[in-house]
Amino acid sequence: MPSTTVEVGSAVGLHARPATIIAEAVADAGTPVTISVVGGEPVDAGSALMIMTLGAEKGTAVVVESDDQATLDAIAKLVAADLDAE
Repeated sequence: MPSTTVEVGSAVGLHARPATIIAEAVADAGTPVTISVVGGEPVDAGSALMIMTLGAEKGTAVVVESDDQATLDAIAKLVAADLDAE
């Protein structure tokens, strides 16, 4: 499965607001996406609760995986963005 590694850009890490935005984008894409901290177990990126269980803080390297490259790129871009600033 294609993957990319990005650093979490949100000031509060992958907590409620950023996790919800990412999960909604995955649901809208209709393609399975997983996310994990480097070396950790992947979780379903379509679930805000599962994203929050990662405990990823700002600057944490995370791996985003999806079979669809466009979806992978879009979700990786969201993870790297400061979603609390919007």
